[in-house]
Amino acid sequence: MAIHLPGIRHAKHILSRSNSFSKQAVSTSSDVPKGYIAVYVGESEKKRFVIPISFLNQPSFQQLLSMAEEEFGFDHPMGGLTIPCNEDFFIDLTSHLLEL
Repeated sequence: MAIHLPGIRHAKHILSRSNSFSKQAVSTSSDVPKGYIAVYVGESEKKRFVIPISFLNQPSFQQLLSMAEEEFGFDHPMGGLTIPCNEDFFIDLTSHLLEL
C-alpha cells in the first residue's frame, strides 16, 4: 500500500526539472531563470538545485542557511550557495515551502 503525497511529488518534479541545469558542463548565471538561485546540497557529494528566491525569506530556510554559514562561511568553491544537509531533508523542506 503506497502513501501518496502530491505536494512532495510536485516539489520533486520542480526540483528535478531545475536540477537538469546541473548536467551542463559550464555554469553561468544565464542558466538560472530570473527569480531563482542555484544551491548545492549534500553532505559529501553536492547536487545542484535551482530554487525560487522567495525561499530565502522563509524562517525554516533561513535556519538552514545559518547552519551552512557556520560550516562554510561565505566562501563557496562550487560557485553557488552550498548547503551541507541531506538531500532528502532539503527536498522535504522545499516541498513544504512550495505549499505555502
